[in-house]
Amino acid sequence: MAASDLPLDLDAWLRDAAIRTRHRRVARASPDALWAAAAAMRLDETGPLGRLVRWRIPGLEPDITFQGMFAAPPFTVLAEGERWSVSGLAGRIWTLRRDYPVLDGTEAFLAWDGRGTVRVLFAHGVVADGDGSAIISEARVAPVDRSASLHLRALWTVVGPFERLIGGEALARAVRAAESAG
Repeated sequence: MAASDLPLDLDAWLRDAAIRTRHRRVARASPDALWAAAAAMRLDETGPLGRLVRWRIPGLEPDITFQGMFAAPPFTVLAEGERWSVSGLAGRIWTLRRDYPVLDGTEAFLAWDGRGTVRVLFAHGVVADGDGSAIISEARVAPVDRSASLHLRALWTVVGPFERLIGGEALARAVRAAESAG
């Protein structure tokens, strides 16, 4: 395992993703300190990313932590370890409605095949990196059918160009928090 890799096989949960994003930030902090900082990061501390998440998932409290968000509906925790977590959700992510079914664990996520929907996987973790650590975030989105594929393509046309700008924002803030704490 390379220092930049999470100790996971994400293909076990979602192999054929139409969209894959990955962000990595290095910190001059211990892996435990970086994971603690990331776990404590709140939506209202992440500017545009927090606002975008709350717009896409109505009803989220602004002060919810990312860890809390990924562990509660519409998300389901698929697996977690000492310094990593994998969560998933399913639904029509392109609508403004809270159009996400409640999935009861890993088997429900793996079996999900609702017409016109996608499955979304979120993996987060911290690994040792030289004298410090690295935080890694990967997201994957897989459409269930052709209709979902067309909707996803339209959504990604709008959102995709901005993903690099906002996707790593929470990680950069977690790095700063871990380094200043320590």
